[in-house]
Amino acid sequence: MINDIERVLISKEILQSRIKELGWQITNDYKDKDLVLICILRGSILFYGELAQEINLPLVMDFMAVSSYEGGTHSSGVVRIQHDLVENIRDKDVLIVEDIIDSGLTLSYIIENLKSRKPNSIKICTLLDKPEHRIASVAVDYVGFEIPDEFIVGYGLDYKQVYRNLPFIGVLKSTAY
Repeated sequence: MINDIERVLISKEILQSRIKELGWQITNDYKDKDLVLICILRGSILFYGELAQEINLPLVMDFMAVSSYEGGTHSSGVVRIQHDLVENIRDKDVLIVEDIIDSGLTLSYIIENLKSRKPNSIKICTLLDKPEHRIASVAVDYVGFEIPDEFIVGYGLDYKQVYRNLPFIGVLKSTAY
């Protein structure tokens, strides 16, 4: 598996340091709020777990699974909800935790879907932002890292469901896909 990685883009140590900073910032911004942290499965799970541990506030954790990639390297543009929230978010402050924002199409769909449920607020926290590919206008409130237009895997991100368990973010060799 490691032989399929061209290079490490973000090391485990740098990831952990930045997640601590994001947790501190979110803790300060959400004092006295009714926070619901929503993990967008599956890619966000590692980031979400570590981020939640760094937020020093009472919060509710929930999950949403959506699909738009269908196993490839580019979004199909068609978003399907595969698992919906369990919690009622009406009058709550929602923070969506995403692994990567690329085109913004999937996230735009999720935001519109969640707005219809009448939360107090919806904000976005992403580990990785790839603004070069942005098609849909999405306001991102917390960004871990802005990255170049390369196909990356690791730390929750996959290619055909593989590589998620790498402890770093790496660039996948083109010969691997």
